[in-house]
Amino acid sequence: MSFRQLRDKLRDKRWWQVLKAVMAVLTMFSAIVGSWTLVYFGSHFIYEWTNWRPSQYVAQMINLLLGLILLFGLTQIIAIFVRSRHVEISQSLTEAMRRIAKGDFKVRLEIGTQDRGPFQNIMREINHMAVELDEMEQMRQGFISDVSHEIQSPLTSIGGFARALQSGGLTQETRNDYLRIIESESDRLSKLSDNLLKLTSLESDKHPFEPKRYRLDRQLGALILACEPQWLQKSIEMNVDLDETFVTADEDLLSQVWINLISNSIKFTPEGGTIDIRLRQSQGEVALFEIRDTGIGIESDNLELIFQRFYKADKSRNYKAGGSGLGLSLVKKIVDLHGGGIQVESAVGSGTRFTVTLPPVKAQGGI
Repeated sequence: MSFRQLRDKLRDKRWWQVLKAVMAVLTMFSAIVGSWTLVYFGSHFIYEWTNWRPSQYVAQMINLLLGLILLFGLTQIIAIFVRSRHVEISQSLTEAMRRIAKGDFKVRLEIGTQDRGPFQNIMREINHMAVELDEMEQMRQGFISDVSHEIQSPLTSIGGFARALQSGGLTQETRNDYLRIIESESDRLSKLSDNLLKLTSLESDKHPFEPKRYRLDRQLGALILACEPQWLQKSIEMNVDLDETFVTADEDLLSQVWINLISNSIKFTPEGGTIDIRLRQSQGEVALFEIRDTGIGIESDNLELIFQRFYKADKSRNYKAGGSGLGLSLVKKIVDLHGGGIQVESAVGSGTRFTVTLPPVKAQGGI
């Protein structure tokens, strides 16, 4: 164990303050002894050099006075050095806080080895605060950039096809296609706005959260039937196996989880593919939902990123792909709020499997 590690460990003890006081007393005692010793031998040398032999009383008084003067001088020199360092640290702290207040989160204070006590802790906390604020600022800028990109893409499509409709020589079929695209992009903007509002509401801790006990298998059955036109249109084989399962959760919020996961599986499963949906409840009343498809799959490097806002495995981001990249972020947020967990397994060309677990108790904390 190094001296610094030992020192930090000792600082965690209550008797560290007592040890500091003892060290201060020993330091003062050493300074007094050192000053008196220096004066004693110095005056003795002067007496020998000048051949002056004062009485013992006078010699002791001279040594005492010179010792006090030397000790006072040393303490003043130390005080000046310490005071100048404190002033320098105070100025650095003030400048750092001023720069942070102006939005400069790149500021970092250099902590010297001579910095001790509360100043060192304050400087460390300011550096930590600056790092956290810098990360939040980068996230904010990235969020604004992603929102701008997502809004700009459908607006560009809407504007382009609207201008095309104003030109002559278009067949009715072409005009209808353009109108369908404009309608699709308008829906995309509407969903983007709705998802952003939902995420903001969920993260504000003010969203209404109303858990109740209900049949999860009935909810899933109704949602799967509601999506029937989508999977029938693509001739997807839907295998559903739902056990009778009770959960204590917010039914409206969880419906968004199942709709997102089912819709994604249908969207990314090719025609003639298969989707398996299974629901089980263990003896501990933990609900286990699993949805597996034979879709395009996700690259392994992207599995840890799919729950990030605006993340899309399809980098083309064209209007045919659809979606805003917020669906899985909502899913993750809602599952976390219920105290559950979500896992994903996938391979390119082999499909994807999502597994959601929900505890038997109410969400802790809630919204």
